[in-house]
Amino acid sequence: MTLHAASRPAPPPESTPTSAQVAEPAPHELSASRRTLALLALALGGVGIGASEFATMGLLPGIADGLLGPQMAADPEAGIARAGGLITAYALGVVVGAPVLALLSVRWSRTSMITALAIALAAGTVLSALMPTFELTLAARFLAGVPHGAYFGVASLLAASLMGPGSQGKGVAVALSGLTVANLVGVPLMTALGQVAGWRAVYLVIAGIFLATVLALRWALPPQLAVPGRRAVDELLALRRVQLWIVMAIAAVGFAGGFAVFSYVADITTQVSGASASVVPWVLAAAGLGMTLGNILGGIATDRSLRGTLLLGFPLYIAALVGLFLAAPGSLAGLLIGFFAVNTASSALSPALQTWLIRVAHRSEVLGASLNHAAFNVANALGAALGGAVIAGGLGFRAPMVVAIVLASTGFVLVGATLVALQLRSRRTLAVLREHEGTYTGSIPVVASGQSEDAADLERAELVDAGLTH
Repeated sequence: MTLHAASRPAPPPESTPTSAQVAEPAPHELSASRRTLALLALALGGVGIGASEFATMGLLPGIADGLLGPQMAADPEAGIARAGGLITAYALGVVVGAPVLALLSVRWSRTSMITALAIALAAGTVLSALMPTFELTLAARFLAGVPHGAYFGVASLLAASLMGPGSQGKGVAVALSGLTVANLVGVPLMTALGQVAGWRAVYLVIAGIFLATVLALRWALPPQLAVPGRRAVDELLALRRVQLWIVMAIAAVGFAGGFAVFSYVADITTQVSGASASVVPWVLAAAGLGMTLGNILGGIATDRSLRGTLLLGFPLYIAALVGLFLAAPGSLAGLLIGFFAVNTASSALSPALQTWLIRVAHRSEVLGASLNHAAFNVANALGAALGGAVIAGGLGFRAPMVVAIVLASTGFVLVGATLVALQLRSRRTLAVLREHEGTYTGSIPVVASGQSEDAADLERAELVDAGLTH
């Protein structure tokens, strides 16, 4: 008896390709220039999303002064903590929108869906710029976040198809590259612009980026037909998998650590390191450089070993947060290096976790790809809320760093526990098979190393099913 990873029956083909479909080249078979333009169009939307999400953090004091003037005058720390609700509202919009839009889009072609999502992103950002009160701006930020997760989910799948087989991790990294470039260049520039022209002007500029994305997608992206016969209920089947929820929990708790400090980067810069507000764009640029480098390294590492990326990435991430806590007080250099290291390590984990979710979701690819960003923004909301809570509690602007270390360490514990549980499950399954060996034809041969061939096959089958290899 020999177990193989492909032992479960293959699903029946959903449709027979038409002659037009056969004549159309596969996305990865396009010319290099056309493929590059399509990838750049996908990444441009990520630039807008990154600017929209993270520029809010750099502009938070200005937004608080503009919308919560009386409270800021009476109690600045409480005002900043309340303004942090704008970050939480955007994150909750992503959490709600990612699975809902993924389910609604199953009958759409991915090219039509991503264009519609870019239009929705532009509309939500314009509303964020125009709302006159804090409460209405809070609602606008929620709406602006609704298309975020679905955009990155669809973009990851489109980028993976453009990159070709065996490059899923690199495809995810390409889709996320716009987010990292936004943090390297866009967020510092937007923060500087906001300090001069006001935060409302920043949101209007970001809306312009989304409109440019719509035009670029329509021009450069090769069409992909909708999958016939797909229904929302087919996507929902993935939600029955416990592993899907475990991976989402790892992302939500682990990444919350980074957001606990990054949400209050402006005040940490001025209050902890003692630098002036004009230095904030440079701190954001250092963080963005770390995100860009980490995303590239994470995409390459994930395609080589998803498990290895997780087991190495989390300890480095935790170590970087500890380094930030120790080096930031009174030291601008320590702050810059600390934020660079934290964002390098956390961004290297992003392609791994997104790829893990896509694999665990099996045929529910759009839902799996979108849920990573839902989990990522649960982390955003959780980190901003917990960081704001310790600040409002009078513990100071260094306290969110302690919260971050605890959250990141919890995420790593979840990773370790999950991998151990998967290994124990494969051993228990093998033990049951050995116990009932007589009911099967043949025997389980044992090789010299002491591990049966079936044990190796079983372990691989378990890893494939868990999404840790392919």
